Amino acid sequence: MSVSCKNELLHQLSWIPLISGLGLIVLLRHIISFTRWVTAAFLSPPKDLRSRYGSWAIVTGCTDGTGRAFALKLAQRGLNLILVSRNRDKLERLSEELLAVNGHLQVRILALDFSGDISDGVREIEEMAKELDVGVLINNVGVTYPVARFFHEVEDELWRSIVRVNVEGTVRVTRAVLPAMFRRGRGAVVSIGSGGAVVAPSHPLSAIYAATKAFVDQLSRSLHVEYRHHGIDIQCQKAVSKISHAVDLNLSLAAVYMSTVPGSNEEPNLYGIVRALVSDADIWRAGIGAGGLPIGGPWNNL
Repeated sequence: MSVSCKNELLHQLSWIPLISGLGLIVLLRHIISFTRWVTAAFLSPPKDLRSRYGSWAIVTGCTDGTGRAFALKLAQRGLNLILVSRNRDKLERLSEELLAVNGHLQVRILALDFSGDISDGVREIEEMAKELDVGVLINNVGVTYPVARFFHEVEDELWRSIVRVNVEGTVRVTRAVLPAMFRRGRGAVVSIGSGGAVVAPSHPLSAIYAATKAFVDQLSRSLHVEYRHHGIDIQCQKAVSKISHAVDLNLSLAAVYMSTVPGSNEEPNLYGIVRALVSDADIWRAGIGAGGLPIGGPWNNL
């Protein structure tokens, strides 16, 4: 072998330690990220929500599915509840059920149809946020297509209703609650998004719904940056499978923690959402702040 060949070989071999070192750094980064996710998702003890955020919570769209599971879990954690949904009969039944879970609970109900004019209801929410120590807001209310359909087939009233409920409803309720949280220097806002809006590259045949949930995700990202230094934690939980009928809380707790990856349409993806709310963790990503496919715990820098 000529001297020039040996020199060339030695020169190429000299890059091996550098490449190996970079590979080790990347591997360690993934190991640390995975370890922190496991800790946040499964090993962290529950957070005392009353002392950290406040004694009252607002849950919209709370009479079925994800919203109902949130309400039940928050009641178990000792938070008083303001329940907001359109069906007063269901609200009263849920209120009775919550009082059975926790007899010391205070519950207020507000019948509000988000597909119509919500101005009076939003003013009432704003007044309650000022009067009461509201520390947690769950923006769960949302609607989608009754069946999948092409964009040009969606009736005007349907797409306008989806935008009113998913976009206007989320914005106006959040704006009603945030000023009081800002003055107190503490609070938490959790908005329910959709994996189909940000995890999947597209959501055909549900385009308007996906667009509204992408709005909720971007709104949450931006508000997180605006308010994170004022004691207010804001995030968007991306449910990837959701049911609209009432679901037993035990079923939600048995569901797999998959709040940011695609899952089965038959499995309610509630455990990850509820766990993210009530767990303690040092970081979260949940699609906010860090970028990339989000996995993580609930609140940033706690």
